[in-house]
Amino acid sequence: MNPNTSATAVPLAELLRPRDLSEVIGQKHLLGPGKPLRIAFDSGKLHSMILWGPPGVGKTTLANLAAKAFNYEWIPLSAVFAGVKDIRAAMDLAKKHQAMQLQTILFIDEIHRFNKAQQDAFLPHIESGIFTFIGATTENPSFELNNALLSRARVYILKSLDLKAIRHIIDYALQNKPRGLGELALDFPDVLRDQVAQFADGDARTALNLVEIIADLASDGVVTEIVLQEALSASVRRFDKGGDEFYNQISALHKAVRGSAPDAALYWLVRMLDGGCDPLYVARRVVRMASEDIGNADPRALDIALHAWDVQERLGSPEGELTLAQAVIYMAVAPKSNAVYMAYNAARADVEKYGSLEVPLHIRNAPTNLMKELDYGKNYRYAHDEPDAYAAGENYFPDKMPQHQYYRPVNRGLEIKIAEKLAQLRERDAKITPEE
Repeated sequence: MNPNTSATAVPLAELLRPRDLSEVIGQKHLLGPGKPLRIAFDSGKLHSMILWGPPGVGKTTLANLAAKAFNYEWIPLSAVFAGVKDIRAAMDLAKKHQAMQLQTILFIDEIHRFNKAQQDAFLPHIESGIFTFIGATTENPSFELNNALLSRARVYILKSLDLKAIRHIIDYALQNKPRGLGELALDFPDVLRDQVAQFADGDARTALNLVEIIADLASDGVVTEIVLQEALSASVRRFDKGGDEFYNQISALHKAVRGSAPDAALYWLVRMLDGGCDPLYVARRVVRMASEDIGNADPRALDIALHAWDVQERLGSPEGELTLAQAVIYMAVAPKSNAVYMAYNAARADVEKYGSLEVPLHIRNAPTNLMKELDYGKNYRYAHDEPDAYAAGENYFPDKMPQHQYYRPVNRGLEIKIAEKLAQLRERDAKITPEE
């Protein structure tokens, strides 16, 4: 260890954690004048919330600052490590605070790691006011959190920090001697600071951890390209999150699959896995490829992609990665169609264009007598009672918008047969006169 570095065991990122809102870098869309979280802080009225954003952007910091600003007791839990015993202990402590007329913030880091039952366990306590709940997550709350929990908390989206913000944090760490690196003076050129900021990829914690490592490696206080590369070498080789390399590689994998190039697709898959990319991230992208680029030309592709994802979750690495390779090769050699993708986007455009049009009466369900009296379901033609189970000429679109053909199958794979079937049905529609 460099004898000139600080002897404290407290990480630099923790030493430099903002002490009030004025020290927070970024998130102006939430903390600027008149913005939602600034209003909450200024109003003196704290509410339960979910802070959603990538790592190292200030989720824990904002929760901590809320506790200080409102003079609340602070109970932090990590959903990664907390078990039933920890949750019960937190509940008991919050109840003791309430009995002492003290208000409490219960902060749950990575709340998405709790299952639905664990999330539900907090609901009655939030409603009873035993504590104010603040959850932090890197995952989409719509998919990972219970609707009941979401309905009781406001969701705030934190953004990845830009290069300017990360560079500001690095400079602050090097200049703020009392809270950071102590008496250590580093000769740290701007161009090398820029490289650290780029590598951090919007994550302030990563940037500060790298500064700490670099300070430790620079035994003479001089940061050189060699020192920087030594600090980054393992991470750079594993997966260069600096610059656009991550997105370049996933783009290369996707385009190789789309271009029916199985060998190139396999190369980029292995590059990403060897680089330390989360295999489950790749699995999600492969599922996307199955629907976006293959679709109904070969519906088996989606099944294979989902099975690969499932196997990866069950077996982990390295066993599961072979299944990902199988899926990627299958996607690459499968017939291609983006017809579903194009149809979906066209339908979305019409939804935005026409707004919330009413469902036509004849295709509304009528489970009650009142609904029947209101003509719900009147003149509906039950397809199974029609020739070939097809009600020729029937309209299922809203009355106030034209019928559109979004889905246009391509002349590849199973979609050849689908196109033939749809053409036959449209011929039958064309023979129906308006009076019929």
